[in-house]
Amino acid sequence: MMCEVMPTISEGDSAGPPRGAAGVPNGADQEANFEQLMVNMLDERDKLLESLRETQETLIQSQTKLQGALHERDALQRQINAALPQVSKKHLEKGVNERV
Repeated sequence: MMCEVMPTISEGDSAGPPRGAAGVPNGADQEANFEQLMVNMLDERDKLLESLRETQETLIQSQTKLQGALHERDALQRQINAALPQVSKKHLEKGVNERV
């Protein structure tokens, strides 16, 4: 999942919004810029929260699959352990009989 990067906001941009007589943005422009900044931040927050939710769901699915694999491994290990002593006993008995 790619994360979009917000563009940097430069403070000394000469091609910025129109400024008043003293070179300072007027109140309406400042408010509009602030509102747009807030909207952008809220949008970015929503995207990050959605990404977090998706990642958490993926983690839960992966943990569930891992638990299933661990249970299967344990069951197979029990089967192997149950079968091996029988094979070992047969080989030991066969080896002892051959030596006698």
